[in-house]
Amino acid sequence: MRRVVVATFLAAALSLPALAVMPDEKLSDPALEARAREISKELRCLVCQNQSIDDSNADLARDLRVLVRERLVKGDSNDQVLAYVHDRYGDFVLLRPPVTGYTALLWGGPFLLLALSALGTALYLRQRRRDVEGAQAPALTADEEMRLAALLGDDKSGDGR
Repeated sequence: MRRVVVATFLAAALSLPALAVMPDEKLSDPALEARAREISKELRCLVCQNQSIDDSNADLARDLRVLVRERLVKGDSNDQVLAYVHDRYGDFVLLRPPVTGYTALLWGGPFLLLALSALGTALYLRQRRRDVEGAQAPALTADEEMRLAALLGDDKSGDGR
């Protein structure tokens, strides 16, 4: 039973996200460190691209974490630190970039493509339905009608065959 408890504890501990903040980066003031971690979760690692700088082991992410902590020690607010990093690296460094004219296509593009696809599909199906409803089979010739009657077993000749 003890092994099961230990194994469960280890599995739970290993499933936690691995934070890349090194001990030498941490600030001695717990309040400033908490603010630094909060800001770090808002900034994208420019190397890894889908991780925050708080989760990345890349050298550039480390440099950004140090920069964030330096700005906080100098007395900047969270918004000032984010603005400083944003001014240096642009919208791409933010995990949630602002909606601007420049980024509007990125935010709205998938929805626009979905709407255009739905419209195109609806128009195609509507036209296809019109084509099927409007199509009439050509009239059979007299010879074709006789052959059809013979195939179906309807004897219209009157001789009983």
